Amino acid sequence: MTDIKNKTAFVTGAASGIGFALTEGLLKRGAKIMMVDIDAEGLAAAQAKLGTENTAMAVCDVADPDAVKAAAASAIETFGNVHLIFNNAGVSLPGRPGRIALEDWRWITDINILGVVYGCETFIPHIMEHGEGGHIINTASTAGHVTGIGMAPYFASKFAVVGYSEALSQELAEAGIGVSCLCPTWVKSNIHNTPDKAPVAGQYRDKFKASKAYETIKGYIENGMDADVYAELCLKAVEANRLHVFNDPEARIAVETRAQALLTDYDANLKDLGM
Repeated sequence: MTDIKNKTAFVTGAASGIGFALTEGLLKRGAKIMMVDIDAEGLAAAQAKLGTENTAMAVCDVADPDAVKAAAASAIETFGNVHLIFNNAGVSLPGRPGRIALEDWRWITDINILGVVYGCETFIPHIMEHGEGGHIINTASTAGHVTGIGMAPYFASKFAVVGYSEALSQELAEAGIGVSCLCPTWVKSNIHNTPDKAPVAGQYRDKFKASKAYETIKGYIENGMDADVYAELCLKAVEANRLHVFNDPEARIAVETRAQALLTDYDANLKDLGM
């Protein structure tokens, strides 16, 4: 979508971090925005900072498909056709294999994966019907391309978003709907302060927040790229119809290393097959 002016955007996780910065950047480009977040107080404060001209807000849990549909209906009723869907809301969850409650797995999956799916499945038919073009923007992470220790649920959810976005890009191209997948490393946000809303939020999470690992992650985030800088990069990627939106030159080597490891295993398997 080369021209965002006068288009309508639906932004989840809009109360803070990347979501707020995206909203601010969209306003500067002349768009109208439905700001969506589960945090009613934070959402109201965010809209107050930006003003009510060309903004509206809807309190919504993206893990609830009916709530997403209701927020979508409100956006359409308020602004008319919606063109840009930012499935940005997400949470993080630490844990080591064998010690992660299944309820916590469901919690992060419902938000990070199905929350994205609900946004896409709700709006894609609408965009196809109005025929004015559109763009789907799903927030993943560099953690959707490379992994580490101690955050397996988070890595799994972000790999899913990357794969889903890549598939959507192929399937929606003929309909004139672009797709971008946001893959940042450290950006200033509140994701490390995710509210303890997981069904099993207790002892392990409390221990993690008191741990050295948590302080390390907190430090990386608080010293990361300014959210408005990354948001501007994202909006330029939308305008250029770019699929992946990376931001960190230091993480490039990790992506290259994984790609080489895949090819090494691929070739070794082919050799075992005599190919």
